[in-house]
Amino acid sequence: MTLKVGDKLPDATFKTMTSDGPGEISTADLTSGKTVVLFGVPGAFTPTCHMNHLPGFVEHADTLKSKGIDAIAVVSVNDVFVMDAWQKASNANAITFLADTGAEFVEAAGLGLGPAPIFGHLRSQRFALIAKDGEVSFIAVEDSPGDATKTGAAAILEAL
Repeated sequence: MTLKVGDKLPDATFKTMTSDGPGEISTADLTSGKTVVLFGVPGAFTPTCHMNHLPGFVEHADTLKSKGIDAIAVVSVNDVFVMDAWQKASNANAITFLADTGAEFVEAAGLGLGPAPIFGHLRSQRFALIAKDGEVSFIAVEDSPGDATKTGAAAILEAL
């Protein structure tokens, strides 16, 4: 079942790069007592993700935070090293990059995509949500993974 407004985010553990190397962060660690924007992408460095979806959140990170967002995070079914390289290549220091390596979160959230021949295994649908203390207050999922209209930073700003 796909996440909807009012649902609690599923418990999951993500890989993330820390100053000491690969680390872990849970859904609870990410969202407890905070208002968080979490957006999901099919793959790091893929055209729509890299040239459209992520740049909007990088550009509008300060505006989102001025409107009450405590943290912005992107999740993809990639490994932590790819996500770290993508963060560095995109100069996206205001965004937390989460590797859902085994698709634990996207499967539990009902947001899996595929497996698709181009990716080779299950990936994330393109989505964006706002969670307040772990509860979904807004969620949008694109009809096509090549589109980032309903899930981009502008749509999140409108939802706030």
